[in-house]
Amino acid sequence: MTPLIEAKGFGVSIGGAAVLRGLDLHVMPHEILSIIGPAGSGKTTFLRCINRLSDLVPDLAVSGVLTLEGRGVFAPETDLADLRRRVGMVFAVPIPLPRSIYENVVFGPRLLGIRDRSRLDAIVEKTLRAAVLWDEVKDRLGTSGTKLSGGQQQRLCLARVLALEPKVLLLDEPCSGLDPISTAKIEEALQELKPQLSVVLVTNNVKQAARSSDRTAFLLMGELVEHGRTAEMFTSPTDTRTNDYISGKFG
Repeated sequence: MTPLIEAKGFGVSIGGAAVLRGLDLHVMPHEILSIIGPAGSGKTTFLRCINRLSDLVPDLAVSGVLTLEGRGVFAPETDLADLRRRVGMVFAVPIPLPRSIYENVVFGPRLLGIRDRSRLDAIVEKTLRAAVLWDEVKDRLGTSGTKLSGGQQQRLCLARVLALEPKVLLLDEPCSGLDPISTAKIEEALQELKPQLSVVLVTNNVKQAARSSDRTAFLLMGELVEHGRTAEMFTSPTDTRTNDYISGKFG
């Protein structure tokens, strides 16, 4: 099977200082890849490169190859709007639009020209169900998204991204501020979504990586130390630094 995302010798520097060095990593279709590592390892930088949010960082330069579906992410002909539709991203802090729950979800589809009410209604129900939120909000879709709890807001942001039918979902510490129940619902949603897309999950919670992902990559100071099947890596890592990190000796 061909990787959906592939990095070969991929490097990133900001202001001349290396953030990622020679990264060789891939993401397969319909899998969840967790990326773990202490702060400053380059995890979020890698995510932001996949959908080119890295363009917003002054003095950032890339080297090597990064492809999505075989096409260069940083190629001159890359359509950024199309790239960001195919690669959705959910951040650590949920930021719902100051609109109703319904309007949050249909915001993206409307920008794409979808106006039919029955079609928009179907998108709202489908994506809120996929985000494990429908049963909690179906009777109050006109309520402001900002009135929801933190966990519900995060799932609303997830639904908003899913409304654009991305191929890849990037998650940057999506549960860092959530309680265990909300975290469990996010993790449940990810398992339900796997048949539809690929997920790249950056998390500092190694237990979450162990629970949620098919494969895990461990980054340390901008370098890929180890990656492989999650079950194998968490029981018999090949590098002592990996073992030290997942056992809590540093990080």
